[in-house]
Amino acid sequence: MTMTRRTILGGIAAAMSLAGFRAARAATTVSFSDLYVSGSGLTPYAEELAGTDVELTGFMAPPLRAEMAFFVLTVEPMGICPFCDSEATWPEGIVAVHTGGPFRAERYDIPIVASGRLDLGFAVDRETGFGSLIRIIDADYRRYQ
Repeated sequence: MTMTRRTILGGIAAAMSLAGFRAARAATTVSFSDLYVSGSGLTPYAEELAGTDVELTGFMAPPLRAEMAFFVLTVEPMGICPFCDSEATWPEGIVAVHTGGPFRAERYDIPIVASGRLDLGFAVDRETGFGSLIRIIDADYRRYQ
């Protein structure tokens, strides 16, 4: 088989499509206030962004378990797991970040940027029973620079 420029470019396009090639799409930078209306749920802007790639800066809450495939991003640093202590104040601004596999926990006071596809609507994680209203799925994260 002769490799032509058209064959090579077609192969590259197919590989990028199969790999999801999210890096080529620009993510919309959002804040917690862009997503939540205090005491009443989701903002209209959040609903417009559903299904698109977003970036959200916050703090990783201490994970429930080390082997989990998601963590909770909070608007403010939380030194304790917000779901493990009945005396803890439930954070108003939280987003579940689903990494698709194990992740390396960051210190609770180091800001991170989570990026992935915005998913809305109440859902319960089957394994943990954790309920979430807003999720970032197929997510990556990095330390805030």
